[in-house]
Amino acid sequence: MKQKELSELTDQELLQEAKKMKTNTIIDAVFIGFLAGIVCFSVFANSWGFLTLIPLFLIYKLVNKPKDKQKELNNLLNERNLK
Repeated sequence: MKQKELSELTDQELLQEAKKMKTNTIIDAVFIGFLAGIVCFSVFANSWGFLTLIPLFLIYKLVNKPKDKQKELNNLLNERNLK
């Protein structure tokens, strides 16, 4: 099944998509916190090494995730006065 473009979605589907994005943002924040905790524990346990760099890389990827879809969704919600 192909995913529809955001502009083709109905009002109800747009609101559901916004809800999913908000949930994904919260999950990403929790995951980033968890990974930061792993890095802090690793540093305090004096085991700075390759396994400490993996969570740092994952944090970098999560923080720099493209936000284009979220901006487009917010613009559509504002155009349709749904928020």
